[in-house]
Amino acid sequence: MGVLLASTFSLIRIIIWMSIMSNCISISSSYPICESPYPPHAIPVYEDDVDTLQFAVNLEFLEAEYFLWAALGYGLDHVAPRLVLGGPPPIGAQKAKLDSLTRNIITEFAYQEVGHLRALEKTVGLFPRPLLDVSPKNFAKLFDEAFGYVLDPPFDPYRDSLSYMLSCYVIPYMGLVGYVGANPLINGYQTKRLLAGLLGVESGQDAVIRMYLYERAEELVHPYNHTVAEFTIRISELRNQLAMCGIKDEGIIVPPQLGAENRTESNVLSANFDSISYRRTPGEILRVVYNTGSEHSPGGFYPHGGSGRIAKEFLKMPH
Repeated sequence: MGVLLASTFSLIRIIIWMSIMSNCISISSSYPICESPYPPHAIPVYEDDVDTLQFAVNLEFLEAEYFLWAALGYGLDHVAPRLVLGGPPPIGAQKAKLDSLTRNIITEFAYQEVGHLRALEKTVGLFPRPLLDVSPKNFAKLFDEAFGYVLDPPFDPYRDSLSYMLSCYVIPYMGLVGYVGANPLINGYQTKRLLAGLLGVESGQDAVIRMYLYERAEELVHPYNHTVAEFTIRISELRNQLAMCGIKDEGIIVPPQLGAENRTESNVLSANFDSISYRRTPGEILRVVYNTGSEHSPGGFYPHGGSGRIAKEFLKMPH
């Protein structure tokens, strides 16, 4: 009887699968066009698009290396050496002590960033990986500045899952606001498509990180006497101060005047009064990721500065 039932269920599954495939083939035959047609004289990539999107390569390198090392214990030189174009390996990268859930999340993020770099290479080209500093010492300095005093012991992003996710709060959001800021400047249909796809995944990563932290908002971050919510608020305040262009960054808990429709104190997603994502210029982003408050003074994650024409032009200007 058991064998008969198993055979019957197997037959039913085969029939359902064949029915689904038949419908798919029928739909495909009826509607063969799967891509939106572009205007006959549309340009795939405008010359100015290249510099704008190449600026984002700086952040994509940072995210790829930071995620890969934390989850897997090795970086782009092992996973996709062709993409680094001979650039130096990152400073202080190491494997983080992550639980299985967090490791799975970060592993997925890591491989997504490899894909982003490959897509950028195909569309606008890459430059050699800039020197990146993802050492515990660099993060400790950043979190000390956020709190206004020296944390004891120094903040270590690789210590545990929560510490690592708090450190991740620092990075993908800058890519998100950077892509939103770049969007109006892009004209080619291939570059528009690429930017939209990159923005979709970067915003998704940021949402996952924020939700992870929001669920733990009231937890104390060991070994400090500060909650997860306090950490996010302090980091967001520091980024606003460094960028010097008003509030474009918000923690996971906010006063009602910054919440959705001024009615919430929860702030799972950071957005403006109309719940539209904030945007930042390249100058603002460099002030933050350099951790110097100046797009002309390298530091922070980029000891020698960013690469690409836009970042290099800022370095040439007087401080």
